[in-house]
Amino acid sequence: MKYKILCCFLLLGILSISLPAAAQNRHTVSGYVKDQSNGEGLIGVSVYVREASTGVVTNAYGFYSITLPAGSYTLVFSYIGFQKVTKSISLDADKTESIEMTTESNELQEVTVSTQKEDENVRSIEMSVNKVEMKTIRKMPALLGEVDLIRSIQLLPGVTSVGEGASGFNVRGGDISQNLVLLDEAPVYNSSHLFGFFSVFNPDAVKDVKLIKGGIPAQYGGRISSILDVRMKEGNSKKREINGGIGTIFSRLTYEQPFAKGKGSFIVAGRRSYIDILAKPFLNSDLKDSRFYFYDLTAKVNYQLGNKDTFYASGYFGKDVFGGGDFGFGWGNATATARWNHIFSNKLFMNLTGFYSNYDYSLGQNQNDPSAKDRFDWKSKIISKSIKPDFTFYITPNNQLTFGGQYIYYDTRPGKATAVSEGENTDISLDPRYADESALYVGNEQKFSDRISLQYGIRYSYFRSLGPGTEYQYAEISKGQRKRPVFPGNRYEKGDVIKNYGNWEPRASLNIGLTSSTSIKASYNRTAQYLHLLSNTAASSPLDVWTLSSVNIRPEKADQVALGWFQNFKDNTYEASIEVYYKKLYNQIDYVPGSDLLLNRFVAGDLLFGKGRAYGAEFYVKKNKGKLTGWVSYTLSRTERLVETVSNNEWFPARFDKPHNFTSVAIYDLNKKWSLSANFTITSGTPATFPTNRYEWGGWPIANNYNGSRNNNRIPAYHRLDLAATLKAKRKLFKSGEGEWVLSVYNVYNRRNPFSVYTRSNEDTPLKTEAIRYAVIGSFIPAITYNFKF
Repeated sequence: MKYKILCCFLLLGILSISLPAAAQNRHTVSGYVKDQSNGEGLIGVSVYVREASTGVVTNAYGFYSITLPAGSYTLVFSYIGFQKVTKSISLDADKTESIEMTTESNELQEVTVSTQKEDENVRSIEMSVNKVEMKTIRKMPALLGEVDLIRSIQLLPGVTSVGEGASGFNVRGGDISQNLVLLDEAPVYNSSHLFGFFSVFNPDAVKDVKLIKGGIPAQYGGRISSILDVRMKEGNSKKREINGGIGTIFSRLTYEQPFAKGKGSFIVAGRRSYIDILAKPFLNSDLKDSRFYFYDLTAKVNYQLGNKDTFYASGYFGKDVFGGGDFGFGWGNATATARWNHIFSNKLFMNLTGFYSNYDYSLGQNQNDPSAKDRFDWKSKIISKSIKPDFTFYITPNNQLTFGGQYIYYDTRPGKATAVSEGENTDISLDPRYADESALYVGNEQKFSDRISLQYGIRYSYFRSLGPGTEYQYAEISKGQRKRPVFPGNRYEKGDVIKNYGNWEPRASLNIGLTSSTSIKASYNRTAQYLHLLSNTAASSPLDVWTLSSVNIRPEKADQVALGWFQNFKDNTYEASIEVYYKKLYNQIDYVPGSDLLLNRFVAGDLLFGKGRAYGAEFYVKKNKGKLTGWVSYTLSRTERLVETVSNNEWFPARFDKPHNFTSVAIYDLNKKWSLSANFTITSGTPATFPTNRYEWGGWPIANNYNGSRNNNRIPAYHRLDLAATLKAKRKLFKSGEGEWVLSVYNVYNRRNPFSVYTRSNEDTPLKTEAIRYAVIGSFIPAITYNFKF
């Protein structure tokens, strides 16, 4: 009932603005804002109307629309790093005004940490949102000199990782599977290359990066912690452009070109690591056939069909390959996205998206040798297909309506596996599982005055587990222990609905401007997640199992509230914010002792369910202008879980709980040739379960945790300093291009940060117990990279 009331209020709010607006003599000016150098649409450009003291920002495609009473107006287009554009118009009828903006000629203005309007952080309704420009990410120190998007966002407040070599990232108390990672609106299920050291995103092909940690708008769904929205470049529509880099561990090449007289353009970007090639001469005979490399290919094309229609198609394909001799292991992502932008009127904008996403991995021995007497072959994948119409209706400059829907079809293959022993073949495959997810949403952003704005909306998601398949009931033998399947199971045929779930997901955000440079914001969102990642290891691995909600696995849900203070100083040179948040999580998955998650058709019997809570405060100060730019952030937080029978039925820290997290980024433009940068981070160590006592049996010590507490201690704190210097090359490349050398040192002072700590008996004195520190990176790592563009 409360959600029906919320919908009624939503509709009444829309009508209260739209009906008076329709009664007046009003006209609309709309159009696209693009980068003059390459024709790319600019996201988040401020379009301000001086005479009306109001304005809007461009959407993800650079489109804007403002409806005003008839009259003469001055439009001011502003965007950090670009020259302001002033346009005078006489609005006596609906008009289209598309413009191109040029970058600032002042070198210092190119060094900014965001590309948004200068006071966006104060005036925008958005909170718990971080945007980092690729130009900034490229200047930051990086592992082996290679720019990486995922490692860069881990320097933002509220974002952590369990350690070096761990895949993904954690946001405000969520595990890595609770982040929706989008590449041109297609989900990426594993965002890591090389076990987490690099991400799948080629920096040369990325246009915009946006991380949403709270106040999630209604058009997003499917995950309960965060949205990482990565947008690819469309390709240079002005001229041919080639850029790339030659680095210590891999090289990359990107090609962009217009076609059809500038109506269309495309971009193709590729990367390939070659550490296996460099290491081959140094490998002995046992390792001479070793394979360890990754590669990816990213492509996008766009074509303007007319003044009102633009078509986009993009795709990604990447693979990691490891192995040697008769053993092989690999994983990869493949995505394809098609989008159609259509302007129904100068007030109504549509983006229709269809995507295909496939994550697969394989593991085997003698996979390609059918004559081998002993073989093992295991393949797994998750495929999702979707269609999503999304509409934006620009009612007035103070009222913007978003509505639409989405349909996703899931096809999961948890394991197609065969084992051959002494020539005898055994099929241990698991049955495929199918499901679909539908959603409808509506949201409204409403400005009540120059100082008060509200964004509110609701999403309804509906999930169905579909046949064919077999579902089992489970009998509990002892609490907290493996449950026994009850035979026979219930068999469902193709087209049958095995189980369905529906969830209302209300969202709201409020901005109250206290002064022209200060505001307070508040937000609430409920989110639901029907797809789960099963992992009982210290860090996620590519072999972890994605599974769907079912009879025995309920959807995960979360409620989050946040409150923030935002202020800018010295003409927006500095910005500061403090945000506090509290998140409750439901139906969180845990595991029985000795759980078996791989190729287990009764895996639901090995699962436990509980709840979680996460709360904290994020402090953030950023400098946007001048020779020295960067930011400092500190997060004070806790992340806990409560699962019946685990840790004496008491709250315990989650594996990725880090109470203290301090990071800083500094970029200094020394002169036109040299740029210097530094990153520093220090965080609490992650929790671990250590023995509380021991007893001896037969002259050997046996560790014991007498009270069964989970994560009862912490490994030592993590801290690291990275440095980098960028030198613009004197000579032009091929007499027309430009190049730069990037010198970097990762882990400057040689810190052996522990990934884990475990205990064991001393080899010489068995009764003596010792703690062993395991570090993934144990020394400083220098690197040099040459980047070019022509």
